[in-house]
Amino acid sequence: MSTKEQSRAEETKTPTVSVPVNLVRLSKVGQRPDFLDYLVQLWDRRSFIFFDARARVQSEHDKTHLGTAWLVLTPLLSGLSFYLIFGLLLGTSKGIDNFVGYLIIGVFTFQMTTRSVLGGAKSLTSNTSMIRAFQFPRAALPIALNVRELISNVPVTIVMLLFIIFTAPAEEITWRWLLIVPAILLQFLFNLGIGMLLAPLILKIPDLSMLISFVVRFWMYASAVFFAETRFDQYPIMRTMMDVNPVFQVIKIIRDSLLYDTTPSWRAWAVLGLWALGSVAAGLFVFWRGEESYGRV
Repeated sequence: MSTKEQSRAEETKTPTVSVPVNLVRLSKVGQRPDFLDYLVQLWDRRSFIFFDARARVQSEHDKTHLGTAWLVLTPLLSGLSFYLIFGLLLGTSKGIDNFVGYLIIGVFTFQMTTRSVLGGAKSLTSNTSMIRAFQFPRAALPIALNVRELISNVPVTIVMLLFIIFTAPAEEITWRWLLIVPAILLQFLFNLGIGMLLAPLILKIPDLSMLISFVVRFWMYASAVFFAETRFDQYPIMRTMMDVNPVFQVIKIIRDSLLYDTTPSWRAWAVLGLWALGSVAAGLFVFWRGEESYGRV
């Protein structure tokens, strides 16, 4: 190439332009946002969480012949087995007015907590592929699962009320029946908070998932699901554990409202409310703190 051709080629070259980049505005992919921003992100996804939960409720039993009827049949069969074993064989029904209603409320209410807490606790380990593939606030997983259980519990609650109305002795419908709505909502918050607290632990220590079933079994006995709460009056420690047990308190609130035409005590509401608000606040904070580590364990 001649000198003239070289000079022309240099003249026609595109000049290099340097563009300043403000590194302050850049953020690492997957970086944990501020706590308030995290809550805003969850709120922005509320429609997706609700519709995902509703779709999963409808498709959960698609492969069975009875379909969504199992939502009602499962607690009914559990209640029947408890009635045969504890009500008839062991005689725990003695001294309990309307033992059928008493047992149905205990079984239906406790099983909602069981499904919600166990599902929320495994929400990270069962969705690892989704966590690694998509960027979203991970707390949406246990929230969607608990919303799903809350929706699933609607027909269960209706069946529970019908049993109480039509089985002897029939109970009178009063304004106190409306109190089961705030009680179930507080139960929902408690279930969500406990599931969110357990999920990061199970992700790091999978063996804990094997122990939860034993804890839940003891929890059921400490919630007076199928026997009178007065059985523990002679054991002060067990009675104290029962009195601070939020699941026992929500069961007691529903029983007082539906069966015994009694306004639940302020102490029952206080214990349940403190557990519900405290656990969901702690669960959200713990879940947010570990946001960057999910999917890497």
